[in-house]
Amino acid sequence: MTTSTDTCPEHVARVIAFFETLTPQTLDQLPQVYAADARFKDPFNDVHGLPAVHAILAHMFVALRQPRFVITRHIAQGADCFLTWDFYFFMDRLRGGTEQKIAGATHLLFDAAGLIELHRDYWDAAEELYEKLPVVGSLMRWLKRRANS
Repeated sequence: MTTSTDTCPEHVARVIAFFETLTPQTLDQLPQVYAADARFKDPFNDVHGLPAVHAILAHMFVALRQPRFVITRHIAQGADCFLTWDFYFFMDRLRGGTEQKIAGATHLLFDAAGLIELHRDYWDAAEELYEKLPVVGSLMRWLKRRANS
């Protein structure tokens, strides 16, 4: 379910369209979405600048098969925007190569030109990824049960 971008500010609609249609071929559109000195942070990365953001997104297409984002909701106020999303992908070593889904959220901060100057992803790496791994997953689920008892 994609959120309608009819009532989005133009720069937010542009970002949503960019991520929902992201491919290795569309990575060259990064300067139309991100500021040159943008910061990108997620559970595994914390980088600055377009070349570093490009490298992370390009690596995603090497490490995963058919990665894609579906933006489920967005809230924009002033220079801030929050997105919720589902990220779908295939990984041969993960659950027999079946399609996986990670649910997460992103905080975006836009500059005066409507370009992303801060991109901060929030998602639970333990639940959404580690628990699905064969050996590590058993340990993570055990730890979760112990913490909840």
